[in-house]
Amino acid sequence: MLKAIIFDMDGVLIDSMPYHAQSWIYTFNKAGIESVSKEDIYNLEGSNSKGMIEKIFEQYNKVPKREHFDQLPKLKKEHFFNNWEIKEFTGMNECLTKLKIKFSLAVVSGADQKIVREILNQQYPNIFDVIITGNDVNNGKPDPEPYLNALEQLKIEPDECLVVENATFGVVSAKNAGIYCIAIPTYVKPDKLKDADKILDNHQELIKYLYALR
Repeated sequence: MLKAIIFDMDGVLIDSMPYHAQSWIYTFNKAGIESVSKEDIYNLEGSNSKGMIEKIFEQYNKVPKREHFDQLPKLKKEHFFNNWEIKEFTGMNECLTKLKIKFSLAVVSGADQKIVREILNQQYPNIFDVIITGNDVNNGKPDPEPYLNALEQLKIEPDECLVVENATFGVVSAKNAGIYCIAIPTYVKPDKLKDADKILDNHQELIKYLYALR
């Protein structure tokens, strides 16, 4: 029996990844990696800050120093807050408000805790029972830890919930945790989400699917 629905935030609830990508590109440029693209960031979406730094440095044949893991997330967060615009996907707020009557709802995001909570407090106040951020885990997506953490806090089993994702690492994380996963190709091509149990074309199809669960 379905008891809970777990959502990624960026790209599922909020159209915010372009701002995250812009901020990471700026940050890596300051660290001496000047050729990072939006596609590089989109392909790593779901990683927490530590994972993003490790993967980008490795991709460009560089080795991060200890201070990078402290300084770069702060620089990225500052740039993000100075440049972002919050834009929720049309219909999602109303949909979640209705879903909350029947299901427990959670967010599992790789983004910084302050960013996640500020966005959710503004756009989706009092909607989510559990919020897991990139600061709450040692191993970010694609590791299953973020979703296993959510299951533990929700006090449910993997077969009692489903996940809604839009990122390759997020889908792999959910499947590694043993959870049924719906995916939408917000920023990547559908073939990047092939490990999902079901791929929907867009948010309109997602909302239709979610309403049918009630």
